[in-house]
Amino acid sequence: MCGIAGIVSLKGEPLPQIGGELAVMNRLLAHRGPDGEGRWWPDDKAVGLAHRRLSVIDLSASGDQPMAAPSGAVIVHNGEVYNYVELREQLSGGWTFRGTSDTETILAAYDKYGDDFVDQLRGMFAFAIWDPASHRLVAARDRFGIKPFYYAIVGDRFLFASEAKALVPFLPKIETDSEALAQYLIFQYGIDDATLFHGIRQLMPGHMLTVERGEVRIRRYWDVSYEVDWDHKQRYFHNRLRGLMDDSIKVHLRSDVPVGGYMSGGMDSSLVSILAARHDSRSRDFFHGKFTAYDGYDESAYAKAGADAAGGALHQIDIAASDFIEHIDDVVYHLDFPVAGPGSFPQYMVSRLAAERVKVVLGGQGGDEIFGGYARYLLAYFEQCIKAAIDDTYKQGNFVVTIESIIPNLTALKEYKPLLQKFWSQGLFGDLDERYFRLIDRSSDMREEVDWDGLDRGRVFEQFRTLFNNRENVHNEAYFDKMTHFDFKCLLPALLHVEDRMGMAHGLESRVPFLDHPLVEFAATVPADVKFQDGVMKHMLKDAFQDVIPSTIFQRRDKMGFPVPLQEWFSDGLKEFVMDIFSSEAARSRPFLRNAEVMQAVGNEAKFSRKTWGLLSLEIWQRRFHDRSAEWNALAKNAESEAAKQPAHVTAP
Repeated sequence: MCGIAGIVSLKGEPLPQIGGELAVMNRLLAHRGPDGEGRWWPDDKAVGLAHRRLSVIDLSASGDQPMAAPSGAVIVHNGEVYNYVELREQLSGGWTFRGTSDTETILAAYDKYGDDFVDQLRGMFAFAIWDPASHRLVAARDRFGIKPFYYAIVGDRFLFASEAKALVPFLPKIETDSEALAQYLIFQYGIDDATLFHGIRQLMPGHMLTVERGEVRIRRYWDVSYEVDWDHKQRYFHNRLRGLMDDSIKVHLRSDVPVGGYMSGGMDSSLVSILAARHDSRSRDFFHGKFTAYDGYDESAYAKAGADAAGGALHQIDIAASDFIEHIDDVVYHLDFPVAGPGSFPQYMVSRLAAERVKVVLGGQGGDEIFGGYARYLLAYFEQCIKAAIDDTYKQGNFVVTIESIIPNLTALKEYKPLLQKFWSQGLFGDLDERYFRLIDRSSDMREEVDWDGLDRGRVFEQFRTLFNNRENVHNEAYFDKMTHFDFKCLLPALLHVEDRMGMAHGLESRVPFLDHPLVEFAATVPADVKFQDGVMKHMLKDAFQDVIPSTIFQRRDKMGFPVPLQEWFSDGLKEFVMDIFSSEAARSRPFLRNAEVMQAVGNEAKFSRKTWGLLSLEIWQRRFHDRSAEWNALAKNAESEAAKQPAHVTAP
């Protein structure tokens, strides 16, 4: 896990301040790689690459980057290629390896397979290769978006980096992208390649990018397809899942440093940690964050059960309102822009705790999207079951469960009764895309606080509708598959954004074994009625691993997904803190927001509402970047003074 950056002249002309500009980018990425840094550019200075290193595999100097091939190709790489051991054997006939790093296997694969080399890689990665033979840059991002890749075209230059903040100094002006803002206000995450910074875009998961002869081209190299396997029975799917999960855990434990685990108290992180401990006795440090000041937020008893089952030590942090005051600015800064809900704050705190003991930690991210772990899936499907029962249309569509079988599992919706009331108050039995959009629309209670006249809600809905009804990937009419596919494509990358940034804020590498592409491709073939049998969320995962997961965790139905007592804080101890932030002169004049209504809402919202959180995060982001634009611009203007003390270098095999 590292930080990467680079600049390419689209006209092939020298970039006179290339050394200083790369130094600026590296300094802004320093937290991602505290173990070393490097910069490289050729004599013509028409391109430059920069790297910050977090040493995890091959701790020697042979793993330093930028790294060069005998052909002269140079790479900067962030992430881990887990099948590097197998690739070394596969490629050794035509390549003499000088070290044992996974990065070198990427260069060797590119040398042998050309642009198809990315299909050989199994892991989480974002990298860029400068190929002097073709005078082009080749970049790629992993299949799920675990590792980040941002880029901007500024004048005649193409710039890229692991984090958007490393590109901000080079923008002509710091402006908010209104389309991305509309997406954020509705979902609290983006659903395309736009970011909240106008002019900065992200390379989408499963895509490659080339810069050649002044042109930037992007293509998709991988996507998941729901080609349902109707030929096998439940036992086959369970056995196959256990085998693939076991194999994923094995390769995710490949590391030259100890590996720990997040332990939330839920099924996914518990399963990952228990399986990891069975494979490697070093992987028995687990980390948990809890809130004990209010009832209903302490999941530490479940986390302890998971740690005990894994035979390891549970390290805990009790998170308080004072921690929020102290760290929320840093959370938003490291996120680059607000995204994906309040879970980022406790994730920051737990990652800080974990970084005190390990460099690598395993997490359970991805299980909910792959196997159906969100209560809203049950809520939405319950409505469709009612409609089918009334209309007697069970046999006319791909209904996964009957209303009779789903009823015993509706206790999982106990905490969601307010959401049910709100959801059904807006009508019943509409089109599936419209109904699911309403379920995930976070802006429905922000009609007064947001000035929607300048934001295009209709366009966002059409973007959503296109993704939700995508027949290219989801080839059947299963509502369950449509819901999980949308969340897999849009929500999951936002959650992975948080996973990456909150870990890397402390120089901690986070790995997610559920997101191993052989496992994901298999799960997409499993019939929905196997994954969601009788309306049981994550039924297949529970059934396949019921002998592994402790019964206290296996049987619980109150998992809330890292709940934060925001409503209690904002109506009590943190209200003055939040009101002070919204009371500044700059906050009172933000475009698209009505400040008086925003302040009126503080402390007056329902439990688990994200309204104040979303607007507060947005305000802190604008304060950190927009209001300090002169400081950011000064970094680029004074680039030469930022030149690193050590000379630029590149290591060659």
